[in-house]
Amino acid sequence: MPEFLTSAFANDSELSFGDAATRLIAALVMGCLVAGIYRWTRGRAADHRLLATLVLLTLLLSVTTIVIGNNVARAFSIVGALSIVRFRTVVEDTRDTAFVICAVAMGLAVGAGYIAVPSMALPLIALAAKVFGGKPSKNAGATSSFTLHVKVAPDFAERAALRRELDVCAPGAQLLGIESVRAGAAIERSYEIAITGEREADAIIDRLSAIQGVVAVEVVRAGK
Repeated sequence: MPEFLTSAFANDSELSFGDAATRLIAALVMGCLVAGIYRWTRGRAADHRLLATLVLLTLLLSVTTIVIGNNVARAFSIVGALSIVRFRTVVEDTRDTAFVICAVAMGLAVGAGYIAVPSMALPLIALAAKVFGGKPSKNAGATSSFTLHVKVAPDFAERAALRRELDVCAPGAQLLGIESVRAGAAIERSYEIAITGEREADAIIDRLSAIQGVVAVEVVRAGK
């Protein structure tokens, strides 16, 4: 290795290559085990995005811990660096948060004088992200995630009819929440749906608006 790299990353000598590789591979295995337990206990309800996040975070925290070592100053600097991570918009995919932490961990490792640890960690992180990334559905290229807001009267009694219509025009719709709006004059039921676009949105609005007791129907792109 050239002398300027050797001097810049002198801290690599504090940890042997074999030890670092063993720790990172062990972290990957442990992360997979944690994700496997989550998948086993949650069954079909398991979120594949969270599976990826669990594995990635295990690896990233291993890198961070290796970099910190027994250095208190580094520990405080890492806490400070992570505390400045803020999101101005909703982060829909938990993996996005993991990748932000990944960038922080890589920057801190290099800044602390390590190059071997992040270099070994990145391929494992890429492998974990790819393997646990989840397979896109057949219609993934045609559908997008939207939020459906259905405002109903406080005495709304056609829940079964609403569910039937949702099963027809928005299969797989998942209830996100129910809240009182307009000072109690209406109840808003919010659902996460996957549709192809404007035509399906119009159809949903028409069908749900025809149900007795439905006050208003709104379809907006998720995260808006």
